[in-house]
Parts: sequence; structure tokens; C-alpha cells
Amino acid sequence: MQVCHTVAEVRKALKAAKRPLGLVPTMGYLHAGHLALVKRARGENETVAVSIFVNPTQFGPNEDLAEYPRDMKRDLRLLEEEEVDLVFAPEPQEMYPLDFSTYVQVERVTEQLEGASRPGHFRGVATVVAKLFNSIQPDRAYFGQKDAQQLRVIRKMVDDLNMPVDIRAVPIVREKDGLAMSSRNVRLSPPERTAALVLSRALDAARALYDDGAREAQRLRDAMRAELAREPLAKPDYVSVADAETLRELGTIDRPALVSLAVRVGPVRLIDNVTLG
Repeated sequence: MQVCHTVAEVRKALKAAKRPLGLVPTMGYLHAGHLALVKRARGENETVAVSIFVNPTQFGPNEDLAEYPRDMKRDLRLLEEEEVDLVFAPEPQEMYPLDFSTYVQVERVTEQLEGASRPGHFRGVATVVAKLFNSIQPDRAYFGQKDAQQLRVIRKMVDDLNMPVDIRAVPIVREKDGLAMSSRNVRLSPPERTAALVLSRALDAARALYDDGAREAQRLRDAMRAELAREPLAKPDYVSVADAETLRELGTIDRPALVSLAVRVGPVRLIDNVTLG
């Protein structure tokens, strides 16, 4: 497994790489969710590259950039076990030199949910992903469904800018008790870790209503909020039942719907979702 730290090194290393080439972009501190992406890429491509980069431009001024967990040695060991061919682990100055001034802005689909709560977040995401695609030039790129809005933003960017990359989604990987896997989970104290299960319970409540025939979106939102209100450590940011493509809030669920929520538990902001229909 080759580890590269600059764009020049990556381009040289991949110049004669066997195709197709699959890329798994990550921010490191890998867990089973990341490894599910890697396994899928390994099964579908001749060459697999993984990027590890905690992207500063997608963090707001009051967010957890400094506290975001990092363990490069462990990450590299896990990726070697998965037979990854190349790891791109740049420093911030490699991706954003002092005179950097070009950003990618995807409109409309970024205006709600995470985009409303975290201004500038998706500008940072789209920019770094575009730079990774340009640097590595993958045939396919793999993203988790847990970051459902991010997945839609990247697909929109690829479509609008005619990028020759096939975006592939991989289902959410959960702990045995239902908590969606996240690198941030390690920052939860034991009581907070227990409290975090309220996210999956809230989604289960919405899904149960839908399965029983409820199609009024507000009933599902109310059920999720009621479940969250039972957990004193949970501070909801948003609760949403939206069109799965446009991410606009629905009145009636008459098409595929993304049911999602963001909740702060202690110092950690967690997201989760389920698609209905």
C-alpha cells in the first residue's frame, strides 16, 4: 500500500494504475462504516484509493475541527488489511495553499437541513471533493447514506459539472443497538452514548407510523419530536420529512421521503436518517 501526501505524488503513483479506479473519501478515524465503503470499492474495482483528510473548510467557527478524532497509524493499518492500493493523506496547506481562492458552490439542494444549520459547510464539502476527484481521477467514488444530503450535493455537482465519476451510495452501518456509526461517537460519555440511541428510536417511531399507513408528514415529525423530548440529554437541531430528491419539506408523503434529524447530545452533534417509500 502506497501512502502519498501531495497531489504530485498521487498523480505519479496512479499514472499506470489498473482501471477501474475506486475512491473512498474519508476524514479518517475509520470505523466499520468506512470499511464497508472500502470493501464495496475493493469488490468493484481493480485499484482502490482512500483519502484521509480532515477538511477545515467544511467546519464552522464554532464546530469541532480541533476535537475531531485522529489516528493515522491505526487508519493505515486498517486500510492495509483491506488491501487498499493507495492512501492520499495531504496536509491542509497541500489542499489549500496560502493564495487559495476558488470554491465550488452547489445551490438549492444545500439550502436546508445541514446547509441551514451549518452555513458554508457544503461549499467546503463540494470544494474538497472536487479537488480529490481532480487529483485522483477515479472512475467511481463511494459515500455513505448516513450523510444523505452530502450524497445528493455531490451527485448534483458531478452531474452539473460533467465530472466523469460514478457516485455509489452504501447503506448506513449501525452498532448492534441501532446507533449509526460515526467517528464522533468516541467523544460521547457513557450516559451520552446511551442517550444517543434516541435518534434511532425517533426514526423508528416515524417509520412505524408510515408502515401503519400515515402519510401526513407532520404526524411523523411530531412523533420524532415527542420521542426526542423523552431524552433530557438530547437537544434537537432539526427534524425533517422531505422529498428524497429536492430535500424540500413535504406536507403529504406521496413520493420517496428522506426522514432525517440532527441532535446534539452533550458536546457531540449527531445525524441520522431513513428513506421511506
